[in-house]
This record gives sequence, structure tokens and C-alpha cells, in this order.
Amino acid sequence: MITYHDFEKIDIRVGTIIKAEEFPKANNPSYQLTIDFGPLGIKKSSAQITKHYPLESLINKQIIAIVNFPPKQIANFISECLVLGVLGEEKSVTLLTPDQMVENGQKIA
Repeated sequence: MITYHDFEKIDIRVGTIIKAEEFPKANNPSYQLTIDFGPLGIKKSSAQITKHYPLESLINKQIIAIVNFPPKQIANFISECLVLGVLGEEKSVTLLTPDQMVENGQKIA
């Protein structure tokens, strides 16, 4: 169990994907995402979301991500945030998204 204080340490924000590219050097099928978090700036993330999302469907899609993890190197790429999703069968990921457009950088509470 974690405390509410523990939860408050996690900075979860809304961002919009502005660029998505194949990531052939990743061990598992992944994309390299560039995400606009408004006042927090632009961050990059590696995401294993290839099963449900063709690249072209990701541009301008709003997502939910944790933005205060330390950067993590994945192959030759530095991931700066963790995009959140629902883990389904065979480790397929369905992205968590707001049901209406909101400002980039808004905090999830």
C-alpha cells in the first residue's frame, strides 16, 4: 500500500503527441513519441503501442503521462516521460486519453 503523500509525488499530466516515429532499435515493437506538455515543454517517450495504433493515428492525440521520472535510456533513445495505458492481452497497450480536448500540461488529480 502507498500513502496519499506517495501518490502526490507522481506528476501526471496531459500532453499532445506532435511527432511519432518507428523505433527499430527497441527490443520490443515501439514508437518514439515527441509530446507537447504546454508550459512543461516538449518531452520524448518510447511507447510499446504498435499493436493498436498506426503511426499516422497518433499525431495530435492527447495522452496521459508521468513527467517526473528520471530520463531512461532505451537503446539509442532517451525517454523523458512514461506514457500511460491499459495493459491488455499479449501485452497490448491501450492509451489513456482525456475524453475531450484539454490544455497541454494540465495536471491529473
